Amino acid sequence: MRRALLALALVVLAGCGGAAGGGDKNDNATVFAAASLTEVFPQVDSAATYNFAGSDDLATQITEGAPADVFAAASTKYPDQLYDQGMVDKPEVFATNRLVLIVPKDNPTGIQSVDDLRNPDVKLVIGAEGVPIGDYTRTVLENMGATDVLEQVVSEEDDVKGVVGKVSLGEADAGFFFCPPEHLPKEFPQFPVTRSYAELQARFTASGNLRG
Repeated sequence: MRRALLALALVVLAGCGGAAGGGDKNDNATVFAAASLTEVFPQVDSAATYNFAGSDDLATQITEGAPADVFAAASTKYPDQLYDQGMVDKPEVFATNRLVLIVPKDNPTGIQSVDDLRNPDVKLVIGAEGVPIGDYTRTVLENMGATDVLEQVVSEEDDVKGVVGKVSLGEADAGFFFCPPEHLPKEFPQFPVTRSYAELQARFTASGNLRG
């Protein structure tokens, strides 16, 4: 994801936020953003107040009245739902990305591709159903004819930070991730997931003027 696109999501959308938003006493934007953007957004606007979590959790918070100026999700699903409910302005896609497969630095099971996940000794961690990273993972695996690797799943996480945490702690041999490569910790080797017939772009979508 390019910094210019992220800046567009924060600056343009926050700039058109309405009075119902959650700007702080210094008139800085309150941004609800997908967990995969934790390392990125503060580099674009360090003055904003951030709430990073799974996109589904953030959507629930907004529905329940939590104040925010910008909602930046890791898919189009939840911003579109809130728009249909009249709670946000029309969402805009501000960046795209693709899945990668991450493994621990020592890569104990020798994983080099999705095919290697079929090894019965592999412990795989993925996002839960309904969470963008989980939904993207399942769709890509279905497109690749590789849904059988889901038999290796030992944990389903609420967001990408949970996936990284499991791999980092050695509780999983691999996980699916879509944070920009430059913001992925260097200790994690990564391998492309998609093939020419199985590409799926993760679409990061933002909405402004939250009417909580």
